[in-house]
Amino acid sequence: MKNSSPPLDGLTVLDFSHALAGPYCTMLMAAYGAKVIKVEGPEGDIGRTWGPPFHGPDAAYFVGLNSGKQSLAIDLKTPEGLDVCRQLAAKADIVIENFRPGTMNRLGLDYASLSAANPRLIYVSISGYGQTGPRRLEPAMDLIIQSASGLMSITGTAAGETVKTGHSIADITAGLFSLIGAMMAIEARHRTGRGQFVDVSMMDTVMSTMLPSFARYLASGVVPKPMGTLFEGIVPYRNFVCADREITLAVASDKLWRSFCEAIGRTDLAQHADYKTNPLRVKNRGVLEPVLEAMFRSRPAAHWVKLLGEHGVPATVVRNLKEVIDDAQTAARNMTPTVEHPVAGPIQVLGVPVQLSETPGRIQGASPLLGADTAAILGSIRSMKAANDSGGR
Repeated sequence: MKNSSPPLDGLTVLDFSHALAGPYCTMLMAAYGAKVIKVEGPEGDIGRTWGPPFHGPDAAYFVGLNSGKQSLAIDLKTPEGLDVCRQLAAKADIVIENFRPGTMNRLGLDYASLSAANPRLIYVSISGYGQTGPRRLEPAMDLIIQSASGLMSITGTAAGETVKTGHSIADITAGLFSLIGAMMAIEARHRTGRGQFVDVSMMDTVMSTMLPSFARYLASGVVPKPMGTLFEGIVPYRNFVCADREITLAVASDKLWRSFCEAIGRTDLAQHADYKTNPLRVKNRGVLEPVLEAMFRSRPAAHWVKLLGEHGVPATVVRNLKEVIDDAQTAARNMTPTVEHPVAGPIQVLGVPVQLSETPGRIQGASPLLGADTAAILGSIRSMKAANDSGGR
């Protein structure tokens, strides 16, 4: 029987983050039950303007990243605004911010200042290069980190043209590691009773996700270059153009290679002295892959995907976003729930990425309009202050 209480129920998160990395992290926290108070200046998170398309006054980009949160619009340039934030932080479990290092110190909202009043506070700072090191103060965005981390140098065409990834992978990766860091700090707090500072560098997190590439470089000294959809260490493991569209094929073991050859009716390739093992196929890819390219071009993609699937070989057509949203698998996993937006009405958003059997998460509601919860939050602060004052008499 499922527990109706989601796993992060009871945690309060004070979210000073903007744009993508931090909001993605706190969106996931809200989906799994945390109370997330999004602190915005009077002009709002810059992401509210990153459209079209829009849902009501806010960009779809922003709406998708801020489901289930409360919005507190307050001016951090005023003593009153800063005081409100300090009072909220004194009761919060987690603070998340992604300003340039030093900004929160100047506001008096840094970890040292806030943890003095709340020793259980977990404070997550997301930045381009981290809080230490010679590049700590350099400005960074997703595109910059994709380049600075080496990711862009291995992403591109086989002809050597580099490109960025198709979505903001550096921001999303930093958001995920921020969630991991916060949850590790929560677990540590269960034992110690104390919070801690969590320093998340976009650069570090992208490098960590590139571990296989760095491991190969550190072992060989060979600087990798873009290879299109090819993979340096596995053959065949890439896209192939069929008669109508592209497919992606992943033959990642010698057992799969034999199944693949049986599926395409080329058992001779499985027994060929130059292709029997993966290292041999990598060595001789320049001869093998043109043979496969010609074969795949002879029939439509659906033919090959069906045939390969029947033999347990991983393969798929290269799908666009519409095809992904329309897929029955997407519906079965409830990955496009409908929520009620206060202005736009019913809208679809993305669902939760981790399915928990006993304490499931869910998208708690649409993103808030700017300052929608300011009055209620300020009212609760006044009520707490009044209760404390009366209790002290």
